[in-house]
Amino acid sequence: MTTDRNAAPIAQLGQGYYWQDLAVGQRFHTFRRTVTETDIVNFISVTGMLETIFIDATYAHGAIPGRPAPGGLTYGLIEGLIMQGMVQGTGLALLEVHKKMLAPVVAGDTVWAEIEVTGIRPTSQHNRAVVTSAIDVRNQHGTSVMAYTATRMLAGRPD
Repeated sequence: MTTDRNAAPIAQLGQGYYWQDLAVGQRFHTFRRTVTETDIVNFISVTGMLETIFIDATYAHGAIPGRPAPGGLTYGLIEGLIMQGMVQGTGLALLEVHKKMLAPVVAGDTVWAEIEVTGIRPTSQHNRAVVTSAIDVRNQHGTSVMAYTATRMLAGRPD
């Protein structure tokens, strides 16, 4: 928050949650994001993930209809949405991630996530906590395409 000597405190738009503002069992959902052909091309180019399944439209032999997106791209898009809405300005570190890919994501799919806070462990120093969340990534049909847990270090409310 910022203040002016003559005004009440002004809240920061887009500010993430401090660990004290979260509770185990609390749930959130992100905005939605459509995966585009450009997203896929840019991701595989910048990462060097030039695997045949991502660069040759005839390779999958019909196993995955459409242009498949790497799981890393889907994960990155969801983490971006989480960052913008939940941990912007309060996230201190991503400590651990365990992912499971459940179904393909292809160009034109729209993904979003539901997040459930599963653990909060305050640290002994610096007003921080280790926060664990279960993230369920779904497509536009509500099908789970990825599930992962993330453990993050979050800041506490300023004193």
